[in-house]
Amino acid sequence: MAAAPRVIEQRSIDYVPVRERHGKVWHQGPFWFTGNFVLTTMVTGFLGPELGLSLGMSVLAVVLGACFGTFFMAFHANQGPRMGLPQMIQSRAQFGTRGAIVPFAAVVFVYVGFNVFNVVLATEGLQTVLPGGTTLWYALIIALAIVLAVVGHDLLHLVQRWLTYVLIAVFGVLTIGAFVQLDPGTAHAAASGGGSTWTSFLVVFSAAAGYQISYAIYVSDYSRYLPKDVPARKVIWWTYAGAAGSAVWLMSLGALLSSALPEPGAITGIRQVGNDILPGFGTFAVVVSSIALIGITAVNAYGAMLTTTSAVDAFRTVKPTVRLRVAGIAAVGVVIFTVAMLLPENYLESFNTFVLMMLYFLVPWTAVNLVDFYCVRRGHYAVTAIFDSNGGIYGRWSWRGIVSYAVGFLTMIPFFATHAYEGPAAKALGGADLSFVPGLIIGGGLYYLLNRNLDLAAEQAAVEASERELDGEPAEDDPASAAAPEAVTP
Repeated sequence: MAAAPRVIEQRSIDYVPVRERHGKVWHQGPFWFTGNFVLTTMVTGFLGPELGLSLGMSVLAVVLGACFGTFFMAFHANQGPRMGLPQMIQSRAQFGTRGAIVPFAAVVFVYVGFNVFNVVLATEGLQTVLPGGTTLWYALIIALAIVLAVVGHDLLHLVQRWLTYVLIAVFGVLTIGAFVQLDPGTAHAAASGGGSTWTSFLVVFSAAAGYQISYAIYVSDYSRYLPKDVPARKVIWWTYAGAAGSAVWLMSLGALLSSALPEPGAITGIRQVGNDILPGFGTFAVVVSSIALIGITAVNAYGAMLTTTSAVDAFRTVKPTVRLRVAGIAAVGVVIFTVAMLLPENYLESFNTFVLMMLYFLVPWTAVNLVDFYCVRRGHYAVTAIFDSNGGIYGRWSWRGIVSYAVGFLTMIPFFATHAYEGPAAKALGGADLSFVPGLIIGGGLYYLLNRNLDLAAEQAAVEASERELDGEPAEDDPASAAAPEAVTP
């Protein structure tokens, strides 16, 4: 007799056995569509008109930037079904079981930062129709996100999938109304942006690209339950279509609002346009948007838990129990609440700086990780060695990955262009930030060169032994696995 399905997800940073794989590959599309169709995405679109770009140039910049950044994110999605592991723990193969703490630190910063902005925006949206102070709403939103994250993978997929249909319907009407009602170019006609059009264009391009690349840190968290033999092109395509489609749509809508409204804001802009279409419709759209923010806050909290657990496990072996998952997610929620309470009111400027910082820290990591998966080891890993406390074949500190990441990051510094620091290369380019170019090329290229003499034949024996052990191992605490051996996929 088959065991009753568990409401709360049992897996954490551990491997998902083939017998537990489920889901449809097209589900990646709506999951990432809704995951990216949030008000924080729209805020990125405000940047172009604020810098003096026309609506057309702003839209072109966000389209090219979003499509470029999503390219890297989508290719990470294919790692989930191949390895059955969360995204960041896979970095142990490139950086070592302990060396992976280097990108882990930046990733936790991204998770917490995004969720702080999400909580602030969701609170502003819900307060348009419901009473309650900031502190109360911060606590309620984070608590609801924690519940969703604790139940886990399947519920998060279900919520995101159904929200997709609602968001497309609501924002389809809103977008048409915005194009009919608004007069682009009236709000910032005199703005110069402090530089040339080309410079401003590159700033917006980098912001959109960095925003999309930031999703790379947890893509395979939500594809790791897919069957191992799903076609790579379908996983990549559905992820790309969902994430890029929603980013292009919402960033472009943000650019339109910013170019037409004198004081644009995600909440105020949606309310104004929507209520002009139909009284109350704008307010309804804001509430729907706030609910979507709660969903992605849960997704981020889930990913933050996986990353912090992976970091702790590298130095002190932990058993990935449900209790540990709950404690980790709750701890992340406390941190988010604390930071949100300390966030200054002028968070939009802070958000734009935050997006650039994400780009700086994540570009060399994504370059190293993707080069290893597609060009060096070509998807062949000894999963059991990744969990070896002694480092196994990947070692505790892998100098190749750490050096490549560090050099990739250092080569980006001359191209940094922020309020606090502008590198010499950025100055020579008129303030344009092209730091992602050396980060990707140098970081990924150096890693490839350093691994030219890697003994893959020696690793192959460990890979084969790992596959035999994993595929023949019954699922932990699963009484049905012993009664249904035919469910095991060799």
